[in-house]
Amino acid sequence: MLTCRQMTELVTDYLEGRLSWKDRFRFQLHLGTCRHCREYVREMKVAVRALGRLPPVEIPPATMDALMERFRSW
Repeated sequence: MLTCRQMTELVTDYLEGRLSWKDRFRFQLHLGTCRHCREYVREMKVAVRALGRLPPVEIPPATMDALMERFRSW
């Protein structure tokens, strides 16, 4: 079974339907036994819906490059 830490790493892929059937099964199995992760997934769904309502923002290329560099070095 997945750990809570693994769940937080996989939640985006889960919500976007990008997990393999095996990982999705393991994810859902954990949700069935862990109320904290069920709450976390519920909160993530709320956040995704709220963020989806925001208008798109144009990010200047230099800013995007700086952000991507930060992510890559993380």
